[in-house]
Amino acid sequence: MEMTGAQWRKSTKSGPNGGACVEVADNLPGIVGVRDSKDPTGPTLVFGPAEWRTFVAQLSERI
Repeated sequence: MEMTGAQWRKSTKSGPNGGACVEVADNLPGIVGVRDSKDPTGPTLVFGPAEWRTFVAQLSERI
């Protein structure tokens, strides 16, 4: 999946000291990318917009 042009942002729950952080890119048409902030050249998970909304909703219920 081509992620050129992705604008990555860290979770608002991420602390200032790094650690277990994720970054999300939701500016690309039709996809949402998720990656490990400590490994920006590593693998990226890719979700469709509806899948992403479901994923976030499920996480929100557990927090």
